[in-house]
Amino acid sequence: MATNAMAHPLQSIMMEHDGKSAETRHLRPGEVSTGTTIMAVAFDGGVVLGADSRVSTGTYVANRTSDKIAQLHDRIWCCRSGSAADTQALTDYVKHYLGQLAVETGRVPTVKIAAHLMRRLCYENKDMLMAGVIVAGWDPVDGGSVYNIPLGGTCIKMPFAIGGSGSTYIYGLVDSDFRDGMGKEEALALVKMSVSHAMARDGGSGGIIRTLTVTEEQNVREYIPGDKLPFGP
Repeated sequence: MATNAMAHPLQSIMMEHDGKSAETRHLRPGEVSTGTTIMAVAFDGGVVLGADSRVSTGTYVANRTSDKIAQLHDRIWCCRSGSAADTQALTDYVKHYLGQLAVETGRVPTVKIAAHLMRRLCYENKDMLMAGVIVAGWDPVDGGSVYNIPLGGTCIKMPFAIGGSGSTYIYGLVDSDFRDGMGKEEALALVKMSVSHAMARDGGSGGIIRTLTVTEEQNVREYIPGDKLPFGP
């Protein structure tokens, strides 16, 4: 006599799985997932920006030593996440506009102006772009300041900003360790530790850590090799 055995619930779930992750399941045809960790922290006298260096195309690492920190003007920089092509085009436009503005007015552009230029480009082209950027730097009006411009073109001034796929792993860490009135060395240490934690947890982030400290006097770049990260798995 034949019996109808009930299938195990886990077996039916495993049979229905399409092999895609939650990140890639809802991509449109031709789209690929990207991964990044970017961060900026304002301190008394300037800002510190940091980013990993991995550029991913789905599960393929297209570039493991990319520079995701781009200069917009003398003391104004941005961290790029999303589509590398989109964000490179955006930074080129904003850099051009800021250069023209400085020549026409004879004054140094502010970080706020750079952020709102970037915001307008992102918002008015949001249906065609995949770009999340952090604009940060120093100017004589506001000192060190940070503006977060996520997907969609919202522009928010913040004491610190994190972005990219790796940012979801470090919100608690940054909320816990950040405090108002941090010094330069404290802000730099926080950026290095936070980005390294994100790189350890996020498959789309990796490579080396690049940091940039912006003050009235100078821009100072640093990098940490992948085998000397402050935190690792």
